[in-house]
Amino acid sequence: MLKRQIGLFLVAMGFFTRIPMPAWVFTDTEKLNRASRYFGLVGTFVGIITATVFWLAQTVLPIGVAVVLSMIVSVLLTGGFHEDGLADTADGLGGGWKVADKLNIMKDSRLGSYGALALVLVLLLKWQSLTELALYDPITVVAALIAAHTLSRVVAASFIFTETYVRDDETSKSKPLASEQNVNDISILLLCSLPVALLVHHQVFVYLVVTMLVARFVLVRIFRRQIGGYTGDVLGAVQQVCELICYLVILLAGGLN
Repeated sequence: MLKRQIGLFLVAMGFFTRIPMPAWVFTDTEKLNRASRYFGLVGTFVGIITATVFWLAQTVLPIGVAVVLSMIVSVLLTGGFHEDGLADTADGLGGGWKVADKLNIMKDSRLGSYGALALVLVLLLKWQSLTELALYDPITVVAALIAAHTLSRVVAASFIFTETYVRDDETSKSKPLASEQNVNDISILLLCSLPVALLVHHQVFVYLVVTMLVARFVLVRIFRRQIGGYTGDVLGAVQQVCELICYLVILLAGGLN
């Protein structure tokens, strides 16, 4: 039982990061579906690594540079997987009129003006928010990185449980993840977000949870109206937007102290 759960976590890690997995980790459609329960935990792992890079870098470099280095490491770890989804989603929603047009644009690997603008603005806001948070205390940024990477992926993965996957093509990179998510999967997914409460002040944690629920509600309404559900690119966009929102909420809350 424990080996199976470890295997599912490694399947999730292998799908969402560039970190090499052991040879015994076998991936198929069923395991990818069940692995969705650990997407939040993958975020925790990514957050810990990026937070460690920031903490070490800020001891010898200016805060702004340390933040950029942590962001670079995040992109290297994930291969820009979520950022790519944000750009494609922005291009599709901004450049298409009909649902089919939006989905076709999102599938196009070329970067358009809407995608470029979304990437630049979101990355800039992340950098500015984290740099401002460091004015309270560098440890605030450490906690914020871990919390944001975790909660944003929990919200994104929760779309699989309630929303409709709107692509029919079998070539989609997220198709294996979109076919099924059961009650056990969503329960474990949500439980993986609870350790975040140990990182932040209890009041800030409440703010984060409430804000994530509101953000999810709004994003669900937007994507239902725009394309009738979600795609893999949408999940990436949701993760990026919710990660940024987490930083802004913590900043508005005056840090974690």
